[in-house]
Amino acid sequence: MQYLYTDKKLRAEIFEILAKLTPKTITPELGRPGMALWKIFVMGSLRLNLNCDYDRLQELVNNHKTIRQMLGHGFTDDELTYHLQTLKDNVQLFTPEILDEINQVVVQAGHKLKKKELLAARCDSFVVKTHVHYPTDINLLLDALRKTITLTADYASMTGLDGWRQSGYNARQIKKVHRKAQRMKRSSSRDALKKENRQSDIVQAHRDYLELAGQLLHKSRQTLATELVDMGLMVRAKALAIQTYINHAQRQMDQIERRVIHGETIAHDEKVFSIFQPHTEWISKGKAGVPVELGLKVCIVEDTQGYLLHHQAMEKQIDDQIAIDLIAETQARYPTLRVCSFDKGFHSPANQIALAKKLDRVVLPKKGRCNKMEQERQNSEEFKASRRRHSAVESGINALEVHGLDRCLDHGINGFKRYIAMAIVARNIQKLGAELQKKIRKQEKRKRDRDKLVA
Repeated sequence: MQYLYTDKKLRAEIFEILAKLTPKTITPELGRPGMALWKIFVMGSLRLNLNCDYDRLQELVNNHKTIRQMLGHGFTDDELTYHLQTLKDNVQLFTPEILDEINQVVVQAGHKLKKKELLAARCDSFVVKTHVHYPTDINLLLDALRKTITLTADYASMTGLDGWRQSGYNARQIKKVHRKAQRMKRSSSRDALKKENRQSDIVQAHRDYLELAGQLLHKSRQTLATELVDMGLMVRAKALAIQTYINHAQRQMDQIERRVIHGETIAHDEKVFSIFQPHTEWISKGKAGVPVELGLKVCIVEDTQGYLLHHQAMEKQIDDQIAIDLIAETQARYPTLRVCSFDKGFHSPANQIALAKKLDRVVLPKKGRCNKMEQERQNSEEFKASRRRHSAVESGINALEVHGLDRCLDHGINGFKRYIAMAIVARNIQKLGAELQKKIRKQEKRKRDRDKLVA
């Protein structure tokens, strides 16, 4: 961070990009002064590099002397502190596009230290988990009902409507029938009659759950249907949120009825794995000991120096669907990229042809059996050497997971993409710092060696 700030050219480029953070509705010359853009950038980078939440970030920026110096504070202005909501509001001004522009500046600064003309890269994907609990249809219905009850009670309080005085009791009752359905287990007995009785108990427990859920949803709809003389903006927003959770609850009720009562199998594409993070996907990559991960896949392109050139959040996509576009976008940012390695998941005949036109050397193994020409290509020493180096991308993925990308703490798909982009920038800044420290150590070693020779 110090290197980026003290280099006049780099600082000017970064400040020009950071200027885009200021909302168009705000005039910087008028009103109370806001937080400096550099401070926002430092705070966002710290949050991801330290893999911390906003509470810890607030503690650091208010009490850690070195960090306060990075933010531009002296030793005498201890009274100037930052509120938690201020940190959240300002850091969330970043967009993936702005962070991508900053990332290009950081990577180019790192490349100048090495002075390499041609780039070689490696591409791989991994799962970034979302902050969700394990999804079952009855759990998701409970989430939707809990929010419906709470928000409808707030709505009734705001509008002066009756009928929700016992909202807390209603929430406890729905939790009670949910737990009863949740604890019901199918019988492992060999007796057919016992199995049938147990299955009947399971169905009845779910019927009771659905019946109470239906009553609460009906009551909430009636409250929303009440005509009001004057509905302000806050009331309309609350009503819209309630309707959203009612829709979630109705979908889950339909699926529970189809699955438990009618014995249907719910198609995978009909399922939702979180009502709070609807972009969450059920991902099974076949890893040992990790049967399934709940989150979203992210694909990264890392050069051989360890800098992350580009990335993409893969919404309902698989590896071979994004390979061509990802490399094209990376080359638009770094035209000297001429070599890239992939794993088998990115292979398709069309990808092999298209990537060969864009790159001088494509290291992409084929799935399944190879013909004679493909075997010769994959058995060449150049191909084998690139394949051995490709595994180094796992080190970059592990570094990202250690510094924030083990689990995304931000909400919504926009928050997810912003969180990923900030993690990429933070990791590249850390890599740049490591290279600078390595360079300084070499200079100090040469100086010590010269002093020894003089002595």
